[in-house]
Formats: sequence, C-alpha cells, structure tokens
Amino acid sequence: MITCHSFQAVDGVEIAWRETGQGRPLLLIHGFMSEADTNWIKYGHAVALANAGYRVIMPDLRAHGLSGKPHDPVHYPRDILADDQFALLAHLDITDYDLGGYSLGGRTVSRMLARGAAPGRAVISGMGLEGLTQTGNRGAHFRHVFDNLGQHEKGSSAWMAEAFLKTTGGDPAALRHILDTFVDTNVTEIASWTLPVAIVCGEQDDDNGSAADLAALLQHGKLLSVSGNHMSAVTKPELGMAFVAALTGDRW
Repeated sequence: MITCHSFQAVDGVEIAWRETGQGRPLLLIHGFMSEADTNWIKYGHAVALANAGYRVIMPDLRAHGLSGKPHDPVHYPRDILADDQFALLAHLDITDYDLGGYSLGGRTVSRMLARGAAPGRAVISGMGLEGLTQTGNRGAHFRHVFDNLGQHEKGSSAWMAEAFLKTTGGDPAALRHILDTFVDTNVTEIASWTLPVAIVCGEQDDDNGSAADLAALLQHGKLLSVSGNHMSAVTKPELGMAFVAALTGDRW
C-alpha cells in the first residue's frame, strides 16, 4: 500500500512524500521534471525495495509532483533540495537510514553527502561525474528547453525533454527556478566519502558524464550497469533490482 503525506519546509513550501513498506528507512529522490510516482512507483521499483525489507520514503521535490510549486525565486536558494531532504528526515525523526536518487535525485544525494549526511549506504543513479562536478552544463541544457518551448526540433534531446515535461504535467516556471539551486560537488569531496556508494546507470546513458569515472573516484564505489538510456532505464524492472542488490548485497 502506498500512503501520501506532507509537511511544511522551513520557508513554508509544502513538501509531499509517499511511503510503502516497513523496515529500514530508505529515502529515494526522483529526477528532474519527474516525481515519486513516475520514478519509483509506476514501474515497480518501490515495491521491489519494500519487498526487500525497506520502508521506502519517496518525496516529491519542491516544484514537482504533489509538492508546492512557488514561482517566487526566494524559494529556490542554492542547495534547497538537500535542505528539504534533511528537513524531511528530521520531521520523521530518522537518523539511521539508506539513501538513493536518480538523475537530479542522485545529484541531491551527492549534495547531502557533501554536507555531512551519514546514511549506511547510498545509491547515485542516472548520474556521471560531470553531472556532479559541472552542474552548469545540464542547467544550460534545461534553460534552453524552457526558454524555447514549442520550438525544438522533433527528435532532439530538447524536444524529448519537453515531451517528458508534458507527460508529467510539470510547471515550467517553477521548474526553471530549480536550475538556480544547483551546486557543484568537487572531486575532493566525492573522493572523501567513506561509505559504500553504488553507481547505477543505463549502459547508453551519458547525459551526465561518465558513471564509470564517478565510481572509480569513490573510496568504496561500485558500478552497476543496467540496460537503456537516461529516459528508458527508469522503465525497466532491472533498475529496481540493481537498487536492491546495491543496498542489500555484501558490502564492498
């Protein structure tokens, strides 16, 4: 059973989250322009993790899904997405947990780790090294998407991004502000993480740079490749299976 909840972030923005399962808490963070239902529930990943013994906690990031979508830039300071996740953990009184995210969710995981989050294990998915260390590149791509809606060449990456935006019913004005919240995580910070961090990425996914380079930089990193590209990997059951393997298998 999936249950829905919400709380107010420090600036008053309503943050929604869904839960399923019982056991060890697992905070799962979705990707940009998506939401928890599309990223984790629709294709069975949340159920797979719940069946593996997790209490799966899946927030909708601000400007996404069921969460608040303010248009005032004051609600989008740098690193606010990480702030919201720390606030959610505090709201739930959770201190012992695992952590995972896809794409922007993976980037948010990196920001939490860089700022002192201490999960038992972490999974960064749909993300390569450049996507963490040079966030401005993806930011520029999406600014181009939002600034030219309805004008992208059919089949182009920008056109596909706009098509996904329409599928999820996203709010372009709110989502564009999310780009201003991005903060780079430098290689020294990444190399300092001592916990096990699995990198789960589609074999054809290089949207955010090299997943292999990211895994190689980590002290206790492991690369798990699944089929598909950045968009299609999420739709395949093996993504959820890879998360289960990363979080419940032998430590590395």
